[in-house]
This record gives sequence, C-alpha cells and structure tokens, in this order.
Amino acid sequence: MLPYSFFPYACFLLATTFVFSGGPRSSIMVELSSCGLCFFLLLPASAIAAGGQLRHNFYESSCPSAESVVRLIVEDFYRYDHSVVAGLIRLFFHDCFVTGCDGSILLDETPSGEPVEKASPGNVGLNGEQVIDVAKSFLERLCPGTVSCADILAFASRDAAVVFGIPSYPVAGGRRDGTDSRAEQVGQELPKPFFDAERQTEMFEKKGFTQREMVVLAGAHSIGGAHCSSFQYRLYNHSAGRALDPYIKRNYALHLKQRCPVAGALYSLQPVNPGMKVGFGEEVGQRLDGSYYGGLLRGEGLLESDQALVKERTTRQLVRNMSKHPGKWAQEFAQAMEKLGKVDVLTGDEGEVRKVCRFVN
Repeated sequence: MLPYSFFPYACFLLATTFVFSGGPRSSIMVELSSCGLCFFLLLPASAIAAGGQLRHNFYESSCPSAESVVRLIVEDFYRYDHSVVAGLIRLFFHDCFVTGCDGSILLDETPSGEPVEKASPGNVGLNGEQVIDVAKSFLERLCPGTVSCADILAFASRDAAVVFGIPSYPVAGGRRDGTDSRAEQVGQELPKPFFDAERQTEMFEKKGFTQREMVVLAGAHSIGGAHCSSFQYRLYNHSAGRALDPYIKRNYALHLKQRCPVAGALYSLQPVNPGMKVGFGEEVGQRLDGSYYGGLLRGEGLLESDQALVKERTTRQLVRNMSKHPGKWAQEFAQAMEKLGKVDVLTGDEGEVRKVCRFVN
C-alpha cells in the first residue's frame, strides 16, 4: 500500500491523506477536515447539460465550487512541484487530440483489455495525473457523480496555464467521460516529434485548427521538457553522412550532448541515461511567456518538430511575430486552449461521469 500525503488547502482544508492501494482498481481513501465543506456537501448534484451542449458556468447549480476546488489544488501542486503542473497542459493536449476531450488519456484500463492511450510510446513521460486524482477525490465528496474527469482536466489545464503566466480565460463545462482508450490510436492522431511544418499543419487542420493556431499552441513548449530519446538522433545520427542536425545551434547541441550522452558504435548508439529529461529552453519551468519562439530563432528548438517551424516561410514569419509580441501571443494562446477543449467532446447522455478517473464505472 502506497501512502500519498498532500498539503493543507487554504480556507477549506486542514488535513488530507490519500491512500492508494494496489490491485486492478486502486482505492482512494480521503480524510477531510474543513471550515467550508459542510456547506458544499449540501448542494444538489446534476450534471446533464440542457440540449447536450458545453456551456460556461456549467456546474453553477449542481456543484458551484467545482472550478474553485480544481484551481486551489492546481495552485497547491504548483507551489511544491512546478513540473507536475506544467504536465497538465501536455496531458490535456494529448487527451483532446486522440478521440477528443473525453478523459480517455487518464484511463489505466478498459473492459476490452486492450493497451490504453497512456501505454503508447507517444505518451511516455506524461505528468499531472495525480492532480486530477486529487481533484476528483475532493469533488466526489462534494458533489458525487457530478463533475466529469474530462471537465476536471480542462479546468486544470486552464489553471496550469494561468499560474505560468497566461491571462485567465473561461472554460465551458459539460464534457462527459469516454469509456474507450486504445494505444494504437495515439500513433495515428498525435503529431510526431520529427514532423516537418507541413505535416504538423495537416494534422492540426484535421482537428479544426489553423496554421497560426498550431504555432500559437506550440508555445506551450516555453515550459516543460522532453526525454533524450525524443531528440538524441538530432545530435548523433541525424541523417546519412551527417551526425548533427544542421538546424541546431552548435553550442546548444554541445549542451544537449552533456545532458544526453551515449555509448556504443556509431550505428548502435545507446543513451547512457535513457530516462533523462531536458527542458525546452533556458527559461524552462518559469513562465509561459513566449520565450520558446526566441529559442527557435536562435536554433535552440529541442524537438525537430519545434525547429521545423522556422524552416518553412509562413511558419517562420509567425514565429518571428510571436517572438516580438509575447502579450498578444498569450491572449491567442488562451483562445486556442479554449478552442482545444471543444474538440470532439461527448455531451448530454453520451459517455459517463466516472467515479474514479483511472477506471470506467
């Protein structure tokens, strides 16, 4: 049995203890002491949207504290571990781009027994699920069977963006949770870290995004990082007759080689530290401030798909524009994130509201 202790929450929480027990369906035991929970627990619970549509203030009558609870939990995690909160944005993107924003990325298993999305190589190193687990546990005590995991993830990704510097923006609620999650779909729907600008644009257009919105969302790489396995080929074996990617700045490449050393013969190089994670830029883990774009213009894009944005004329101009106008970029990022949260959602009687986000009911 693995104990998980969390920190006190301002205003309404004096002590919280989470206990995750092993087995096919982990149980979560929550002890709550509060100065405001009794009021919240008396609220009615109903989460079916009229007409089956997303809408702002969706939980206004059924669970009015829902968004506030999620925000407080995200803020507390941020105080103690920035990387977990940064991971929420990636988690949200990976959820929405594969079968829509239905919380399927959170599932540990499904009744079909097939490998789930998080088991795909494209989802290596996902972070932030523990934030969703904590939020869901609270909300199940406050408003049982009301707030979906898909909505919690949407709210949490917004709150993560805000603590990293993006202006707050409204997030509509009413998403329902999916019951299917298949690893094989990840490779088909998520852009690869080696894609050029054209292939990335095609994949984003299929989801209803313009090329500009694609470049805007790429700015999330102002925070977070990637594992050496995602980019080390750019340093040691980029293409026939060329070990180093010519589009990566030499000094930056030397820095990355120090972080991601390899051993072995030229065509069988193996990472010394396969689990090593490297930040996307010099200001990594600090702010969503558009610093990512300046890094690309200096030849310091960590992933080939990042650096590819300055190879093509139209995307290069967008990168330059966003580098010069970080305030405008931040506003557009908020708008693009709001739009992302509406991709192929389940609403009304579709799907379900999970009791535990890692398992279907």
